[in-house]
Amino acid sequence: MNSPAIGFIGFGEAGFNLARGLGGAGVARLFAYDINTHTPRLGEKIRRRAEESETRLLDSSESLARASDILLSTVTANAASEAACETAPYLESRHIYADLNSISPALKQSIEQIITQSGARFVEAAIMSAVPAHGHRVPMLLGGAHAQSLVELLSPYGMRLEVISDKVGAASAIKMCRSIMIKGLEALLFECVLGASRYGADERVFASLAESLPGIDWSKLADYMIGRVVEHGERRAREMEEVAETLRAAGVEPMMAEAIARRQEWGARLNLMETFEGRVPESYREVLRAIADNAAEINASR
Repeated sequence: MNSPAIGFIGFGEAGFNLARGLGGAGVARLFAYDINTHTPRLGEKIRRRAEESETRLLDSSESLARASDILLSTVTANAASEAACETAPYLESRHIYADLNSISPALKQSIEQIITQSGARFVEAAIMSAVPAHGHRVPMLLGGAHAQSLVELLSPYGMRLEVISDKVGAASAIKMCRSIMIKGLEALLFECVLGASRYGADERVFASLAESLPGIDWSKLADYMIGRVVEHGERRAREMEEVAETLRAAGVEPMMAEAIARRQEWGARLNLMETFEGRVPESYREVLRAIADNAAEINASR
């Protein structure tokens, strides 16, 4: 079986984990273009990830399109449209362009128009779980007239792709509404421990939650989710802005979505990944200690 050439637009956490899994499953030609490849801190991480996943880093959208059959857009929500506009002039009918970003149905549809005007085929994809935990086998929902073509090309390598509509928008709507719960729970747990810890009450709060909602290790969940806010708060804030736009388009006032975006943005502005030297904190208590240690600097930056 001749494996397709796959190009990643953006090579952050999602792109890297997908590439590593696909390479292990037998995809021999993996490429990526990331605008941060040569920046001081991010560039080093991108280059290291490319080497680990045996992905060849290219220097432009044009070279990526020329090398690839399938293009997977894995940038941040606020860069999805720009990435499509930058890539579109170099696309041909042989290309499938799949947008995997967490953006609103309306923005997916806008990107679809940009891509199809180039003659390429467009597919929307909604990633439905954490990519690092599943790698390239992370569940995805697909939409669009050419979604089945992507399934036929990539499912032989273990990708879990489900076509839910031949129209673009439905998969993204599911992702957006799911994010209210997942990103919302992250924000709620962060705010909960920020308050409870001031009174030494966090352990008792979690014990009470376990009685009301059994089957969940709330302390362990807080460790994981607050660590994700520290690492990806900015990206999550931008995603929740897309959620808010999705709700407005549906005639729903996004009260909670906007509040979640604020707390995620707050977590990002702490800039704690520098404090942890790029390491994801292992516990929420570690995060609280870092916030306390940097309180003066944090207050000065507000």
